Order: sequence, then structure tokens, then C-alpha cells
Amino acid sequence: MVDKHGNVPGTFRSAWHVRQWWLAALAWMGLIFWLSAQPDLPHAPEPWLDMVVKKAGHAVLYGVLAWLYLRALQGNGLSSGRTRLLAFGLAVLYAVTDEVHQSFVPGRTPSPWDVLIDGAGAALAVTRNFRPTLKRRADSVKPLRG
Repeated sequence: MVDKHGNVPGTFRSAWHVRQWWLAALAWMGLIFWLSAQPDLPHAPEPWLDMVVKKAGHAVLYGVLAWLYLRALQGNGLSSGRTRLLAFGLAVLYAVTDEVHQSFVPGRTPSPWDVLIDGAGAALAVTRNFRPTLKRRADSVKPLRG
């Protein structure tokens, strides 16, 4: 279906629309960089709670970053699966560079576990949009009548 301007709905995006998502992703990357540059972040009262909060924070930060990448990449001509894979890959790549960055910050140490947690958050963010598609398919199945 083509609209009155000759555009296929859902495929055309203005240059500004694309730029705003890349700017949002860059700003989010800046926030992550700033947090990683802190020699010591606030701690929760219990060590186990501190670990849970910080690791959950990693997953959320990189989940949001992957989602911002996904939004910036949508409509680029790649299939949905490739776009999701690229968004995930960019988020994990940034997670790796962030751990390298932390190796230069006094009081911080790089951790491959953090990259795995960051990747898990990114994976959840780029795959969560499949749920509505699956739900629509399930809703379209007609029940058997007996």
C-alpha cells in the first residue's frame, strides 16, 4: 500500500527522525562512559544487594542502549532480524570498550561477566518486540469447534 506521497507506510523516515535516535544513543553512551569513569559509585547497605543492584543496572543500561540503536537502525533497508542483530552487536561492542575504559579508572576493574550481563540486557531489549507479533499470530488462530 502506498500513501498519497508515494511512500510505503512504515518504511520512510526523515533524516531528522533517524538523527534524533542516533543523538539519543550517543547521549546514552555518554552517560555510560561517565558512570564508568567514577572511581567509586554509591553502595547498597548489604553486599549481596549492592551486587544485584549494580548488575541489574548494567543490564538496564545496555538494554536501553540496544533499544536506542534498534530505533536508529530501523528502516535502513536491512531485514528486521539483521537490524536487531546489528543493534545487539553494537551494544556488546560498546560494553567491551567500556570495560577497557574501566581498566584505566582507579578503583575500577574490567570484568568479562559485566559484558555478559550487558549482552543479556541488550538481547532482551532487541527481542522483546517479537512478543506482539507472536500474540497476533496466536489471536488469528481460530479455535476448533466440537
